[in-house]
Amino acid sequence: MDLKTLCVHGSQKRYDTTGAISVPIFQSATFAHPGVGQSTGYDYSRQQNPTREHLEITIAALEGGVDALAFPTGMAALTAMMELFSPGDHIIVSDDLYGGSFRLFFNLSVKNGLKFSLVNTSDTAAVEAAFTPETKAVFIETPTNPMMQVTDIAAVAKIAGDRNILTVVDNTFLTPCLQRPLALGADIVLHSGTKYLGGHNDTLAGFLVLKSAEISERMRFIYKTTGACLSPFDSWLLIRGIKTLAIRVERQEENAKEIVEWLVNHPCVKTVYYPGLKTHPQYEISRRQASGFGAMISFEAKSAAVAVSLLERVKVFRYAESLGGTESLITYPMLQTHADVPEEEREAKGINDRLLRISAGIEGADDLVRDLAQAFGD
Repeated sequence: MDLKTLCVHGSQKRYDTTGAISVPIFQSATFAHPGVGQSTGYDYSRQQNPTREHLEITIAALEGGVDALAFPTGMAALTAMMELFSPGDHIIVSDDLYGGSFRLFFNLSVKNGLKFSLVNTSDTAAVEAAFTPETKAVFIETPTNPMMQVTDIAAVAKIAGDRNILTVVDNTFLTPCLQRPLALGADIVLHSGTKYLGGHNDTLAGFLVLKSAEISERMRFIYKTTGACLSPFDSWLLIRGIKTLAIRVERQEENAKEIVEWLVNHPCVKTVYYPGLKTHPQYEISRRQASGFGAMISFEAKSAAVAVSLLERVKVFRYAESLGGTESLITYPMLQTHADVPEEEREAKGINDRLLRISAGIEGADDLVRDLAQAFGD
């Protein structure tokens, strides 16, 4: 089935007899048993709920996984996934990492005995050199947030798989519309469903998509035990958002390309980071493993004063944290998404007081470019 059709129709399982086109919201914490030792398949919503089940089946189908689990946030999904590991285990992670992931790994997970190595995962040789006898997983962001580095998923997954080590890919930026990491060899896909999957900046969600039944069984046990499950109503909001995912991503990428073309020629812009630029060091890898370049752009202004002025003068763009919604947003990673990353490490990665990040929305591209122009003082 075409991915666009999967977005609209999702799970083919029907949950009522009324013919309702919209999936019902089963706002129930518990379900009655038909008899002793009998079940409808739903007992308690922490374990499963029909509305959430529809969503999870849809996400699994979009990513090509055997199962998907829906969480209240992306960080809740990542936190639950870390329960797969034990004290002493070592995990290789992308060194250009979302600040929330960095905060979890290096404040909470290390307290629980896990060890991490920050590696530029776009350098496959560096990944291979980082393996130790205790390594249990490689965690990849691609493209990374916010410097847009791209990792060769198939190459890293092959190296890890040969050692019986898990490959986990955060696919939030590109979504299954543009990139399917499981098909490239990954074992687990992570999403902040708050972003493109929900798509309207109106609810929080997170997902883990699993390649094998074995990992699914382990994660389902963790899921029902720790209890971070997505509510029926929020599940319905995500189902509704995903119906337009394919057309939103297409429009957002079109807008991003026009914005990039304008930014690269502007005298107030020093550098533009976007995988779709032919000058991007991993441009060919992006072309090979993804069907598009996405709608996330980072750029360095010529000075901190220009960056701050831009943030305060935009009118169509909104100066806000997050991404992937219908509205175009502009973010200051240094003060927002990566505020908890130590300054020295931020600066080393280029996350400085001049760096801004754009999430292109679905507005008219000309309006977005004009807004940037007036904000720059053109």
